[in-house]
Amino acid sequence: MNSAIVVGSGPNGLAAAIRLAQAGVGVTVLEAAGRIGGGTRSGEAIVPGLLHDHCSAVHPMAVGSPFLAGLGLDRYGLRWRLPEIDCAHPLDDGSAGVLHRSVAETAAGLGVDGRRWERLFGHPAAGYDLLAEDILGPLLRFPRHPLRLARFGLPALAPATLVARLFATEQARALFGGVAAHAFHPLEKPFSSSIGLGILTAGHRYGWAVAEGGSQRIADAMAALLTELGGTVETGVRVRSASDLPAADVTLYDLTPTAVADILGDRLPARVARAYRRFRYGPGAFKVDFAVEGGVPWTAEAARRAGTVHVGGSLAEIAFTEREIHRGRMPERPFVLAGQQYLADPGRSAGEVHPVWTYAHVPHGYTGDATEAIIAQLERFAPGFRDRIVGTSTRTTQGFAGYNANYVGGNILTGAKDVRQLVLGPRATTQPYDTGLPGHFLCSAATPPGPGAHGMCGAKAAERALRHLRLSEA
Repeated sequence: MNSAIVVGSGPNGLAAAIRLAQAGVGVTVLEAAGRIGGGTRSGEAIVPGLLHDHCSAVHPMAVGSPFLAGLGLDRYGLRWRLPEIDCAHPLDDGSAGVLHRSVAETAAGLGVDGRRWERLFGHPAAGYDLLAEDILGPLLRFPRHPLRLARFGLPALAPATLVARLFATEQARALFGGVAAHAFHPLEKPFSSSIGLGILTAGHRYGWAVAEGGSQRIADAMAALLTELGGTVETGVRVRSASDLPAADVTLYDLTPTAVADILGDRLPARVARAYRRFRYGPGAFKVDFAVEGGVPWTAEAARRAGTVHVGGSLAEIAFTEREIHRGRMPERPFVLAGQQYLADPGRSAGEVHPVWTYAHVPHGYTGDATEAIIAQLERFAPGFRDRIVGTSTRTTQGFAGYNANYVGGNILTGAKDVRQLVLGPRATTQPYDTGLPGHFLCSAATPPGPGAHGMCGAKAAERALRHLRLSEA
């Protein structure tokens, strides 16, 4: 039997391990932390019984992942739950851009911009399952559905600010801009629309789902399947150098490129080592979890029913804050993402005390405390919020890096998602999962298609490993 080691038990590491085990390879996953899951861990915080996601929380890309969808993870306890409203983007006048799973329902709420929203998302969302075959993998290859990809890809090449100008109302512009800002990238830069378009299209097909019982359930279900397939997971095992690696026919790394360069050292080809060490990291996240009595009193009524709320004001304001954090300056009013997962999954609450998950976009490695800035932004759109806070728990950029070594400087996307790194991964090659060292492969979110709990980076890297073992024609 062929053998494999997978370093890291985030969704990509587990996806790689599962795909290898499905092909009959003996797999061992090594995890440095005491608990599996990487960015999909969850736990009680602040108040007993109050469940918070540690990082990844809402999963429009995971619920429709071509790889995860075929695993039957419901057999291992994974249940997806959807809020009444996927996302709301409140504005200072009390109105909001409102995102529903249905393209038509979203369009109906956007007034004069409804027809343009339908034109932009109707066709891609209806054909998302085919589109995903091309966008959830390396882009430097001949697409399976070239016309469909071209229709999606043309606006994806444009700056988010340019695409947003297709809309006449501030509600539609801010709604689109807030989703595009998930890329932690200046909105006036080319290709800054791509991640937002991908999230919106996937969400219109499958919804902005949460995992019942917390994001940890995703990793736990994947680990249960892996065990059933004969694989094993060892926690508390940190790999610092090649000498720490057990012998195996293939080794896959759910790590940053710089970490792989440190582990493999001069075993890597010089050109690959240089590229990995030059890998760029983007801005960071500063996270505050709140225990809130009675929930958040949003002025915009739709926000009270939304699983995700983007707190950042107008499109122009969001664009300004994203530019500032890229320049290393902390804005007074940062862009804040707020998660109200309990609306779809009430079991996360403790009576009338609800968990509210938030993080602000901050400069890379930010050493200040953004707690008050986050509270002020929430108070801006939900007067009285401050008085409902029962308790808080914070995670700084340094805390994120300690929680998950892939989050360098608090960069929870595992690398800056500019044009080059989003399309190519850590180096210029048509095979972004290959390290240049035979039998060793990179499977983290540093590779295409990038961040999310979809597991596609791991599944694609595993196919490369199987080809190396001559067990696949992929």
